Amino acid sequence: MAAGDPSAAATSDAPATSSSAASYPDRLRGALAALSQACDSGVSDASEAATFTVSDVLAAAAAMSTEADDGSDGGDVSAAASVSEELLREVHDFLSCPSANQMATDALSLVLLIPVAKLGAQTGGCGDIAAAILKFFVTNCSPRDMLSILCEALDAPMELPNFSSSFVLLLNALAEVLTLIQRRHIEQVLVVLPAVLKVMCATVSECDEEHGKAVVDLFNAAHGIGNAIQEMCTAMVNKNKEDLCAILGLYSLQNIALVSRSRQQDILCVCGSVVLQHFRFLKFSGFTYVGLLTGSDVTAATNKLYKEDDADFLEWFSFAMDGAMLTVVSAYMYDDMSKYAGEELELALKEVQGNHMKKWEAINMLKYVLSSINYPWIIKSQGINLLLSLAGENHVQEINNHVDFSSYAPRIFATLKAIESVMMAAPEALMRKKAFAALKKVISMVPSSQRFDILQALVNNSMSSSLTAILLDLVREEILRETRQAENDRVESDGFQDHGELPAWASHALELVELILRPPQGGPPCLPDHGDQVISALNLLRFILIIDSRDQEYCSRKRLCTRCTRSG
Repeated sequence: MAAGDPSAAATSDAPATSSSAASYPDRLRGALAALSQACDSGVSDASEAATFTVSDVLAAAAAMSTEADDGSDGGDVSAAASVSEELLREVHDFLSCPSANQMATDALSLVLLIPVAKLGAQTGGCGDIAAAILKFFVTNCSPRDMLSILCEALDAPMELPNFSSSFVLLLNALAEVLTLIQRRHIEQVLVVLPAVLKVMCATVSECDEEHGKAVVDLFNAAHGIGNAIQEMCTAMVNKNKEDLCAILGLYSLQNIALVSRSRQQDILCVCGSVVLQHFRFLKFSGFTYVGLLTGSDVTAATNKLYKEDDADFLEWFSFAMDGAMLTVVSAYMYDDMSKYAGEELELALKEVQGNHMKKWEAINMLKYVLSSINYPWIIKSQGINLLLSLAGENHVQEINNHVDFSSYAPRIFATLKAIESVMMAAPEALMRKKAFAALKKVISMVPSSQRFDILQALVNNSMSSSLTAILLDLVREEILRETRQAENDRVESDGFQDHGELPAWASHALELVELILRPPQGGPPCLPDHGDQVISALNLLRFILIIDSRDQEYCSRKRLCTRCTRSG
């Protein structure tokens, strides 16, 4: 931290009462006068002491204003805001005075950012004056020094949501500083973005409905950071430009994921415009809808930036894959995005649907959204709609049977588990029904040679009796499909086949029946808690026995006919 946090000491020296509040302007004017005199005379110890006195006064006033706003001391909110505004005007007048000393300006820039930002979070004209003070520091001090000081200020502990507006002021100032940086742009961005994203993550998770407007302002400020990085990109060439564009793309995806996680009504109303703002950064950075659908653009950007020294930096984009799929889902949800995406998205969907490997990549990408508890149900519902659209009506089993899906199996399993979570927990019956349709669709797309392994894994990992029953019913449907296929093959071969054994699926299904009726931990199945899965297992066993008896009867008749034919 560029300076310590003197607010605690200052608060104890100056209790938050109306009488002490009235003394703040006088104390501040005295401290500023002492600072000016010390800087003019070149006495460093005196200037340092005066600088910290100025900081102490502002920090104490900010603490008083916060207590008044919380009502913890019965203070007058409007009176506290009036005092805060007066203090900020004193600082601004001191800095903007033609005779102001640069040494004093540099000294104050080290310690005033946090208290000024806190005071700027108060009502009235405090925000505008605080912004003017921060802008003065940005334009009159070393950009590289200000960048470091602002990042440290963002990292300072501030109670949320009271000071969410303070972060907005600091982010706006940081965006202005970035546009002034002339050299080593990527190194500066590597320092800035972790501080920015830390604030974004904390604010989205901690602010409630009452503070939704402040969070909207925060996302607008984060967009300003993106604008500054884009401006940097336009001035760069070759690999440095490619790397910085990759960083801008990942930053945009992280913000799209964060805004989608927010449940405040104010944010939901502007979510589409926030996504659109960041999607424009994605297009500038070379991201495409096909690359977002399949996740290939995210992987390429991450690989481009990955170095052993930058591994910690990439962790700040942990929701980038979520953001890629959410960008596509947003085109279904928000008019702003759908009007902007339009034909481009439709062409991307057709391309993905026409390539079964890309289709699987896109379907598996949806697990990031469907499996998370942080996204609203409306987003998950649109995600299910997108999945059904991607799967389409045509079965691709004939193609898939010739493809090695062993590397896809873990991801397919994770996707199916994500769909299950929607199917079991969605608040609306229609959404649960669509999720079940999606589950069946995805399972049907798995090659038949590996489909049972997937279903068996789902049954083994099911934590719900009703879900296990549903999965066993799907196994029964697969046995029926295989049996009908065997009958068709028998007819085509004029019946000259050996049908003395059960279909392959039926013999595998008996393992699942035994798993349910004879649990591995011993003893009978627990009833009535596991009643649904027991009934489904018994129905599956009965179905297999019927098939077996029918095949045995057919084979007996076939052998009898063969003997009669031979005997003449």
